[in-house]
Amino acid sequence: MPYVENAGVLIHYQVEGKGSPLVLQHGYTSSIEAVRTLGYPRYLEDSYQVILIDARGHGLSDKPHTPDAYGLEKSVGDVLAVLDELDIKKVHFFGYSMGGMIGFALAKYASERLLSLILGGAHPYADDLDSFHKIDGKDREAFVGALETLIGERMAPELVPLLLENDLEALAAAARPRPSMEPVLSNMKMPCLLFAGTDDSRYQQVKACARHISDCRFVSFPGLGHIDCYLRVDLVIPHIREFFKGLELKGKAEQ
Repeated sequence: MPYVENAGVLIHYQVEGKGSPLVLQHGYTSSIEAVRTLGYPRYLEDSYQVILIDARGHGLSDKPHTPDAYGLEKSVGDVLAVLDELDIKKVHFFGYSMGGMIGFALAKYASERLLSLILGGAHPYADDLDSFHKIDGKDREAFVGALETLIGERMAPELVPLLLENDLEALAAAARPRPSMEPVLSNMKMPCLLFAGTDDSRYQQVKACARHISDCRFVSFPGLGHIDCYLRVDLVIPHIREFFKGLELKGKAEQ
Protein backbone atom coordinates (compact mmCIF):
# COMPACT_ATOMS: atom_id res chain seq x y z
CA MET A 1 0.00 0.00 0.00
CA PRO A 2 1.40 3.42 -0.89
CA TYR A 3 2.27 5.78 1.94
CA VAL A 4 4.03 9.11 2.13
CA GLU A 5 5.55 10.66 5.26
CA ASN A 6 4.79 14.22 6.27
CA ALA A 7 6.74 15.42 9.31
CA GLY A 8 6.73 11.97 10.88
CA VAL A 9 3.09 11.12 10.09
CA LEU A 10 2.41 8.41 7.51
CA ILE A 11 -0.37 9.24 5.06
CA HIS A 12 -2.04 6.46 3.10
CA TYR A 13 -3.24 7.12 -0.43
CA GLN A 14 -4.39 5.24 -3.52
CA VAL A 15 -4.48 6.13 -7.21
CA GLU A 16 -7.02 4.88 -9.72
CA GLY A 17 -7.74 5.69 -13.37
CA LYS A 18 -5.94 7.85 -15.92
CA GLY A 19 -6.31 11.43 -17.03
CA SER A 20 -6.17 14.83 -15.41
CA PRO A 21 -5.41 14.38 -11.66
CA LEU A 22 -8.33 14.70 -9.24
CA VAL A 23 -7.98 14.41 -5.46
CA LEU A 24 -10.95 12.92 -3.58
CA GLN A 25 -10.82 13.92 0.09
CA HIS A 26 -13.32 12.30 2.45
CA GLY A 27 -15.07 13.89 5.41
CA TYR A 28 -14.63 13.55 9.16
CA THR A 29 -14.87 9.93 10.43
CA SER A 30 -14.74 8.58 6.84
CA SER A 31 -11.96 6.98 4.76
CA ILE A 32 -10.82 5.93 1.31
CA GLU A 33 -12.72 2.68 1.65
CA ALA A 34 -15.95 4.48 2.51
CA VAL A 35 -15.55 6.75 -0.52
CA ARG A 36 -14.94 3.72 -2.71
CA THR A 37 -17.96 1.91 -1.29
CA LEU A 38 -20.14 4.91 -2.13
CA GLY A 39 -18.89 4.70 -5.70
CA TYR A 40 -17.39 8.13 -6.37
CA PRO A 41 -14.13 6.79 -7.88
CA ARG A 42 -16.03 4.42 -10.15
CA TYR A 43 -17.87 7.32 -11.78
CA LEU A 44 -14.74 9.45 -12.26
CA GLU A 45 -11.78 7.19 -12.96
CA ASP A 46 -12.77 6.72 -16.61
CA SER A 47 -11.69 10.31 -17.31
CA TYR A 48 -9.47 11.29 -14.37
CA GLN A 49 -6.51 10.04 -12.39
CA VAL A 50 -8.35 9.78 -9.07
CA ILE A 51 -6.13 10.26 -6.01
CA LEU A 52 -7.77 9.12 -2.77
CA ILE A 53 -6.21 10.20 0.52
CA ASP A 54 -6.87 8.92 4.04
CA ALA A 55 -6.70 12.07 6.17
CA ARG A 56 -4.50 11.81 9.25
CA GLY A 57 -6.48 10.18 12.03
CA HIS A 58 -8.55 8.24 9.51
CA GLY A 59 -8.45 5.04 7.48
CA LEU A 60 -4.97 3.56 7.15
CA SER A 61 -3.08 6.79 7.84
CA ASP A 62 -1.37 7.38 11.17
CA LYS A 63 -3.67 8.32 14.05
CA PRO A 64 -2.00 10.62 16.58
CA HIS A 65 -3.93 11.15 19.83
CA THR A 66 -2.71 14.70 20.50
CA PRO A 67 -4.59 17.77 19.20
CA ASP A 68 -1.37 19.51 18.16
CA ALA A 69 -0.88 16.80 15.51
CA TYR A 70 -3.93 18.14 13.68
CA GLY A 71 -4.99 21.35 12.00
CA LEU A 72 -5.77 22.51 8.48
CA GLU A 73 -2.20 23.53 7.65
CA LYS A 74 -1.05 20.00 8.51
CA SER A 75 -3.85 18.53 6.37
CA VAL A 76 -2.74 20.73 3.47
CA GLY A 77 0.81 19.48 4.01
CA ASP A 78 -0.45 15.88 3.82
CA VAL A 79 -2.14 16.50 0.47
CA LEU A 80 0.91 18.28 -0.93
CA ALA A 81 3.18 15.47 0.26
CA VAL A 82 1.10 12.99 -1.74
CA LEU A 83 1.13 15.21 -4.83
CA ASP A 84 4.88 15.72 -4.57
CA GLU A 85 5.40 11.96 -4.21
CA LEU A 86 3.41 11.48 -7.42
CA ASP A 87 5.22 14.42 -9.09
CA ILE A 88 1.93 16.20 -9.77
CA LYS A 89 2.02 20.00 -9.92
CA LYS A 90 -1.68 20.87 -10.22
CA VAL A 91 -4.90 19.02 -9.44
CA HIS A 92 -8.63 19.25 -9.38
CA PHE A 93 -9.81 18.78 -5.80
CA PHE A 94 -13.11 17.36 -4.54
CA GLY A 95 -13.72 17.37 -0.81
CA TYR A 96 -16.84 16.94 1.31
CA SER A 97 -17.39 18.29 4.83
CA MET A 98 -13.94 18.11 6.50
CA GLY A 99 -12.58 17.38 3.05
CA GLY A 100 -14.18 20.60 1.85
CA MET A 101 -12.51 22.51 4.68
CA ILE A 102 -9.19 21.08 3.53
CA GLY A 103 -10.07 22.38 0.06
CA PHE A 104 -10.57 25.91 1.38
CA ALA A 105 -7.26 25.59 3.24
CA LEU A 106 -5.54 24.51 0.03
CA ALA A 107 -6.94 27.62 -1.64
CA LYS A 108 -5.44 29.68 1.20
CA TYR A 109 -2.03 28.05 1.51
CA ALA A 110 -1.36 26.45 -1.89
CA SER A 111 -3.70 27.92 -4.49
CA GLU A 112 -1.00 27.51 -7.15
CA ARG A 113 -1.52 23.74 -6.96
CA LEU A 114 -5.24 23.87 -7.78
CA LEU A 115 -6.92 23.58 -11.18
CA SER A 116 -10.43 23.68 -9.69
CA LEU A 117 -12.32 23.05 -6.46
CA ILE A 118 -15.47 21.03 -5.79
CA LEU A 119 -16.54 21.53 -2.17
CA GLY A 120 -19.62 20.03 -0.57
CA GLY A 121 -21.16 20.68 2.84
CA ALA A 122 -18.31 22.98 3.88
CA HIS A 123 -17.64 26.68 4.40
CA PRO A 124 -14.58 28.72 5.44
CA TYR A 125 -16.14 30.52 8.40
CA ALA A 126 -15.04 29.98 12.01
CA ASP A 127 -16.35 26.95 13.87
CA ASP A 128 -15.30 26.34 17.47
CA LEU A 129 -16.80 22.81 17.55
CA ASP A 130 -18.48 23.37 20.92
CA SER A 131 -19.94 19.87 21.05
CA PHE A 132 -16.46 18.31 21.12
CA HIS A 133 -14.90 20.49 23.84
CA LYS A 134 -15.01 17.76 26.52
CA ILE A 135 -14.90 14.73 24.23
CA ASP A 136 -11.78 12.55 24.39
CA GLY A 137 -13.09 9.56 22.42
CA LYS A 138 -13.14 7.16 25.37
CA ASP A 139 -16.91 7.31 25.76
CA ARG A 140 -18.41 5.96 22.53
CA GLU A 141 -21.94 7.21 23.17
CA ALA A 142 -20.68 10.69 24.06
CA PHE A 143 -18.69 10.79 20.82
CA VAL A 144 -21.72 9.84 18.71
CA GLY A 145 -23.80 12.48 20.51
CA ALA A 146 -21.15 15.16 19.94
CA LEU A 147 -20.98 14.32 16.25
CA GLU A 148 -24.75 14.42 15.85
CA THR A 149 -24.83 17.81 17.58
CA LEU A 150 -22.06 19.06 15.31
CA ILE A 151 -23.84 18.14 12.08
CA GLY A 152 -27.31 18.92 13.44
CA GLU A 153 -28.89 15.56 12.64
CA ARG A 154 -29.18 12.01 13.91
CA MET A 155 -27.05 9.32 12.36
CA ALA A 156 -28.85 6.43 10.72
CA PRO A 157 -28.60 3.36 13.00
CA GLU A 158 -26.83 1.35 10.30
CA LEU A 159 -24.04 3.96 10.10
CA VAL A 160 -23.23 4.04 13.82
CA PRO A 161 -21.32 0.69 13.88
CA LEU A 162 -19.18 1.92 10.99
CA LEU A 163 -18.42 5.11 12.88
CA LEU A 164 -17.43 3.15 15.99
CA GLU A 165 -14.86 1.15 14.02
CA ASN A 166 -12.70 4.29 13.94
CA ASP A 167 -10.02 5.25 16.45
CA LEU A 168 -12.29 7.61 18.37
CA GLU A 169 -9.47 9.05 20.48
CA ALA A 170 -7.67 10.14 17.31
CA LEU A 171 -10.87 11.59 15.87
CA ALA A 172 -11.57 13.46 19.10
CA ALA A 173 -8.06 14.93 18.96
CA ALA A 174 -8.69 15.99 15.36
CA ALA A 175 -11.88 17.87 16.29
CA ARG A 176 -10.10 21.18 16.83
CA PRO A 177 -11.70 24.64 16.63
CA ARG A 178 -11.45 26.02 13.10
CA PRO A 179 -10.41 29.64 12.65
CA SER A 180 -12.10 31.69 9.97
CA MET A 181 -10.62 31.57 6.49
CA GLU A 182 -13.19 34.00 5.09
CA PRO A 183 -10.58 36.31 3.45
CA VAL A 184 -9.61 33.45 1.11
CA LEU A 185 -12.95 33.76 -0.74
CA SER A 186 -12.02 36.93 -2.62
CA ASN A 187 -8.73 35.34 -3.69
CA MET A 188 -10.22 32.11 -5.03
CA LYS A 189 -9.84 32.61 -8.78
CA MET A 190 -9.95 28.96 -9.78
CA PRO A 191 -13.28 27.54 -11.04
CA CYS A 192 -15.36 26.28 -8.12
CA LEU A 193 -18.44 24.13 -7.60
CA LEU A 194 -20.06 24.32 -4.16
CA PHE A 195 -23.03 22.23 -3.07
CA ALA A 196 -25.09 21.38 0.00
CA GLY A 197 -28.39 19.84 1.01
CA THR A 198 -31.06 22.32 2.02
CA ASP A 199 -31.56 20.47 5.33
CA ASP A 200 -27.85 20.68 6.18
CA SER A 201 -27.28 22.97 9.18
CA ARG A 202 -24.42 24.51 7.18
CA TYR A 203 -26.53 25.18 4.09
CA GLN A 204 -26.95 28.94 4.47
CA GLN A 205 -23.25 29.44 5.17
CA VAL A 206 -22.22 27.37 2.15
CA LYS A 207 -24.65 29.30 -0.05
CA ALA A 208 -23.46 32.63 1.34
CA CYS A 209 -19.76 32.00 0.77
CA ALA A 210 -20.39 30.91 -2.82
CA ARG A 211 -21.53 34.46 -3.60
CA HIS A 212 -18.08 35.78 -2.73
CA ILE A 213 -16.13 33.50 -5.09
CA SER A 214 -15.64 35.03 -8.53
CA ASP A 215 -15.99 31.85 -10.62
CA CYS A 216 -18.39 29.69 -8.65
CA ARG A 217 -21.50 27.63 -9.24
CA PHE A 218 -23.67 26.69 -6.27
CA VAL A 219 -26.00 23.67 -6.31
CA SER A 220 -28.76 22.96 -3.78
CA PHE A 221 -30.11 19.49 -3.05
CA PRO A 222 -33.66 19.93 -1.67
CA GLY A 223 -34.57 17.93 1.41
CA LEU A 224 -31.13 16.44 2.00
CA GLY A 225 -29.15 16.78 5.20
CA HIS A 226 -25.40 16.73 5.69
CA ILE A 227 -24.97 12.96 5.58
CA ASP A 228 -27.62 12.12 3.00
CA CYS A 229 -26.30 14.66 0.52
CA TYR A 230 -22.95 12.89 0.31
CA LEU A 231 -24.60 9.47 0.17
CA ARG A 232 -26.65 10.46 -2.88
CA VAL A 233 -23.88 9.85 -5.39
CA ASP A 234 -26.51 9.52 -8.11
CA LEU A 235 -27.47 13.18 -7.58
CA VAL A 236 -24.02 14.64 -6.96
CA ILE A 237 -22.03 13.01 -9.78
CA PRO A 238 -24.06 14.52 -12.68
CA HIS A 239 -23.27 18.02 -11.40
CA ILE A 240 -19.59 17.17 -11.10
CA ARG A 241 -19.57 15.83 -14.65
CA GLU A 242 -21.34 18.94 -15.90
CA PHE A 243 -18.83 21.13 -14.05
CA PHE A 244 -15.88 19.33 -15.62
CA LYS A 245 -17.50 19.41 -19.06
CA GLY A 246 -17.78 23.19 -18.71
CA LEU A 247 -14.08 23.41 -17.84
CA GLU A 248 -13.19 21.35 -20.92
CA LEU A 249 -15.31 23.52 -23.19
CA LYS A 250 -13.80 26.67 -21.70
CA GLY A 251 -10.31 25.29 -22.22
CA LYS A 252 -11.02 24.51 -25.87
CA ALA A 253 -12.49 27.97 -26.45
CA GLU A 254 -9.35 29.60 -25.03
CA GLN A 255 -7.01 27.61 -27.27
